[in-house]
Amino acid sequence: MAKVLIIGAGGVGNVVAQKCAQVSTVFSEIVLASRTKQKCDAIAAAIRQTYPQVNLSTTQVDADHTQEVVALINDVRPDIVVNVALPYQDLSIMDACLETGVDYLDTANYEPPHEAKFEYKWQWAYHEKYQQAGITAVLGCGFDPGVTGIFTAFALKHHFDEIHYLDIVDCNAGDHGQAFATNFNPEINIREITQNGRYYKDGEWVEIEPFSIRQLIDYPEIGPRPSYLLYHEELESLVKHIPGIKQARFWMTFSDSYITHLRVLQNVGMTSIEPVNYEGHEIVPLKFLKAVLPQPSSLGETYQGKTSIGCHIRGIKDGQEKTYYVYNNCDHAAAYQEVGAQAIAYTTGVPAMIGALLVVTGKWKKPGVFNVEQFDPDPFMEKLGTYGLPWHEEFDSSVELVD
Repeated sequence: MAKVLIIGAGGVGNVVAQKCAQVSTVFSEIVLASRTKQKCDAIAAAIRQTYPQVNLSTTQVDADHTQEVVALINDVRPDIVVNVALPYQDLSIMDACLETGVDYLDTANYEPPHEAKFEYKWQWAYHEKYQQAGITAVLGCGFDPGVTGIFTAFALKHHFDEIHYLDIVDCNAGDHGQAFATNFNPEINIREITQNGRYYKDGEWVEIEPFSIRQLIDYPEIGPRPSYLLYHEELESLVKHIPGIKQARFWMTFSDSYITHLRVLQNVGMTSIEPVNYEGHEIVPLKFLKAVLPQPSSLGETYQGKTSIGCHIRGIKDGQEKTYYVYNNCDHAAAYQEVGAQAIAYTTGVPAMIGALLVVTGKWKKPGVFNVEQFDPDPFMEKLGTYGLPWHEEFDSSVELVD
């Protein structure tokens, strides 16, 4: 029996809290905290309608300030902190967990607020401190990053002697009915996809212009969709932790309409993170854009269609070349019916709950800072379908991706 403190009350925070409530035999007490307590209260009210006996409380915290988080942890005394707040706040929450001796888990790596760049170096730097404190930090335990890393580790453990080529493919074939919207925090989402693309090849990183490499990829139950080569954070950890990788890439689908809207916004400066003076006040254009776009948590009610995320892998087994594809498809409407969230939030929140469960039950408990592929993938894969994200395998997959 464990107490979990969830920091963040957006779409993913809602899913994590809902899923923890479903596993009350492990998570005997849930505390949900955010800068805006009303958001926590709304989530709690929805959960209590389905799980009236759940031990759930809400509170306010500004996760930008380490000492506020320290005070909250000392008051709540949780067994683990699940961070689904903004990536800017990862380090302040990790500092608080270090000071209080509490295990930590997040779904996205740290990004400095004033630079559109994400990498793991800032969080990996905590490894020895967490080791000495005897506490565990699990980084990037959403879907991508998260499940994609576990898929890769599972493939290496069970199907390959060496993995040489990895292509992570992410398709959202859903329709939310909006002219333009992002499926998670608009500020983070747009920063992520407008930076230069990058992929790993033969021991080096190759940088490309955003959206400059495009391919039609065939997704199960969906069909061919235009997909673009982007940089995504799990590539950095996977090429470090999975030996023998010669090439690693990440592909994501975008509709022509989405790309058109995004380019117009870029051309007029609305995606900039540099402050501008407006009527005597400094504003960041991207933050203003975030304020006028639909909230991702509001998209679920009308969302139709599916997501499909997986790993195409080529490598060697018993001296022979082998191909393997492992993936999950998630239905937006089904996710909303279960937890009141669209599939993007669902596919991030479910893995976060499972990761926290494995830490508090000891299966993923070891001192230090780790990415998910550094743990045994089997207990996670065993639970993934049980808690709503069934996975599928294809052997000798014939999908050809451009070199």
